[in-house]
Parts: sequence; C-alpha cells; structure tokens
Amino acid sequence: MIPALFTSRSFYRYRSVPDETTILNFRHLLEEHDLQEAIFAAINRDLKERGLLMKRGTLVDATLIAAPSSTKNKSGKRDPEMSSTQKGNQYDFGMKAHIGVDSDSSLVHSLTGTEAKRHDSTQRKELLHGEEQVVGGDKGYADDQYRNQYKKECRANRTNNVVYAICDKEKRNPPLSNSQKKRHRKLSGWRAKVEHPFQVIKCQWGFRKVRYRGVKKNTCQLFMLFGLYNLFRVKRKLLAG
Repeated sequence: MIPALFTSRSFYRYRSVPDETTILNFRHLLEEHDLQEAIFAAINRDLKERGLLMKRGTLVDATLIAAPSSTKNKSGKRDPEMSSTQKGNQYDFGMKAHIGVDSDSSLVHSLTGTEAKRHDSTQRKELLHGEEQVVGGDKGYADDQYRNQYKKECRANRTNNVVYAICDKEKRNPPLSNSQKKRHRKLSGWRAKVEHPFQVIKCQWGFRKVRYRGVKKNTCQLFMLFGLYNLFRVKRKLLAG
C-alpha cells in the first residue's frame, strides 16, 4: 500500500522541478559569487578531514572540451573566448580543463579552465598545492628549467625525498634513451590515475561539449562536476562511514 504522504498534493507541489527561469537565476547567483568553486573546496575539506584526500602526491593533466564552431547564432560568430588547437593532424575548437589529482585516491584537488590553445604547462603552478612528495605528468609538462629549479628548491628546503615524475619530452636529436623509455613505462600505470576523472565526466556523464558561452561559466560548471566526481569516487566509503 502506498503511504498517504505520497498521494497528497502537497508532496508533489513542493517536490516539483523548478522552471527554467528559476534554475537560470540560481546558476547566475552561483557564478556571481564564485560559489561553485567554494562548494568544490568545501567538499575537498570534508574529504581531507575524513582521511580520504591525502595530498601526498599530485598528477597533472588536461583535456579538451569541444565548443560549437558553427556561426549560426544571433551574433553570427563563434565564442570569442574559445580557441582552436592542433593535436597531430586534427584541429579542435573549444576550451581546456586542467586538473591536479591526488596520486593516492584519484580525487581532484585543483582545477583551472582556459581556452584550448593555452599550453598545458602554463597551468602547472596553479595545479600544485606546494606540499607534494611526488609530482607527475606527461611530456606536455616537461620543462628543463622547471625541473632544475624544482630540484634546487628541494635541496634548499632539505626535502630530497620529493620525486619529480614528469615524463621527458621526446626530441629528434637526441632521441629518448633506453633508460628514459624504461622510466616512462614504469610511470605510465601510475600516471593513468589522472585519466579516471576525465573518463567519468566525459564518458559516463556525457560532458563532451561546453554548454555555455565563455570560459568562466563553463569552468564554474566544471567545479561542480569534479566536486560531484569526488563524492562519486568515494561514495562507498562515505556510506560505510
């Protein structure tokens, strides 16, 4: 028998989906006060207090999120804040989501959004929290000057146990040595953890294209998505606790 609560009109009146204008105004309120980022930070603080977000190591990576390249709109132009980028022989138009991931749990602790043409390495500083024992990334983050400076700072702070695990950039002359290739193979399985958040957001949840115009609005949505991903990632542990 269905309880009387679920047959009453008041139940459905207060649980009906808000109209589009209400949702739009609410989203604008969140964006105006940067509340999506604040919610993302609050989720991570709670996870850290529970011992689920360790922050002993950081893996950095970026993914392209496509934007409509069509000019069939009111302005007759593409989104001016988006840009094109080339990867191999393919050109893509949109923005990039850059994330810093906890190397132990695959939880996202930092995030930035940029136009697609921005190089991955330009966001490296924003993605690191400064207390890492391990820093990992693909060859897009390789920088000899940064590596030397990083090691110099580690020696100055007497933190020689900090591991620099960013892949070397392959060059034609000289090519990667056998020891470098062996190092890359050893790091590949560990670095794969940074791909899991992208797999959930893009493949499971279908966020492959931006939904709004402008980098900021879409970055705000990314803060919410990756905050939800963090909860999704540890939902069993949260329910068990």
